[in-house]
Amino acid sequence: MGGQGVGVGPHQLLRHIAAGQDGMITLGQALHVGLTRDQVRQLHRSGRWRRILRGCFVPDAELSESTRRRARIRAAVVSLGPGAFAVLDTALEMHGIAGLWRSSQVHVSVPVHRPRPQRALAPWLTVHQVTVGPGDIGEVAGVRTTSPLRTISDVVLRVDRYPAVSVLDSALNQGRIDAAQLEAIPRLIRGRRGAVAARSYLAEADGRAQSPLETRSRLRCIDGRVPPDTLQLEVRDDDGYLLGIGDLGWRGPRVIAEADGRDAHSTPEAAYADRRRQNRLVNAGWTILRFTWQDTLHPTYIPHTVRQAIAAARQQQR
Repeated sequence: MGGQGVGVGPHQLLRHIAAGQDGMITLGQALHVGLTRDQVRQLHRSGRWRRILRGCFVPDAELSESTRRRARIRAAVVSLGPGAFAVLDTALEMHGIAGLWRSSQVHVSVPVHRPRPQRALAPWLTVHQVTVGPGDIGEVAGVRTTSPLRTISDVVLRVDRYPAVSVLDSALNQGRIDAAQLEAIPRLIRGRRGAVAARSYLAEADGRAQSPLETRSRLRCIDGRVPPDTLQLEVRDDDGYLLGIGDLGWRGPRVIAEADGRDAHSTPEAAYADRRRQNRLVNAGWTILRFTWQDTLHPTYIPHTVRQAIAAARQQQR
């Protein structure tokens, strides 16, 4: 801390430290910059500091929900001591891989040679003992976590087909794993519970899908026997000008299905761009369908709607 401490009080130093740690500081860091245990205790009792777990505090009550969530994950790994690391859903979250419902639980593993805590440290914390090998552990923003490949291998064994394929698609699309690593997963999960089903999920992965909603829409079409023949379909005019890109495409009947996620299409600018793009595509002779997350919850709705659109388009082409 040497040079940083000149003319700077402990609370300012701690705010600087917290800014690089998702708003969290440890008791050890507070003591290191000059606070006493009694001062820390008083800050906590007065409500100025909020304790996340033993020895881990958030001094800023105005943290955003996402930052507070990351602070919990960081605190859980720190609080469980040397060798602890984030696993499963929490590791996916740290790597920015989408596909699972966001859970309030934080999943952290302690080394197998250490005893697991006998009592719950917090209602939102689940402690595991996961056996890992060389290369299975890395760091994200200074937090130890299972590698993307190990995380995905663990998760696809524990979830059903739709979330499993969504996770695989997201990992491929974002470059967290590549095709060679995808092909290595069957070997990594061999002999583990759920491996037979997981291998079938691997065969359906497609990194062109840009969101879990696109993945779910594609799977509904596959299950309904109207699979798209391409994803991210580029439609151009006779001069080569790009009119638009469709999420799911059926080139013969000229049908496109768009997966309208709430985040990607919620701003006025995005809505205006969507309308302009749709107008260009419709004027070029394409039928545009739009599906939401709610639509994917009904097994027959999306394939039935696509089948009707294909039939109508073919009728017009005669």
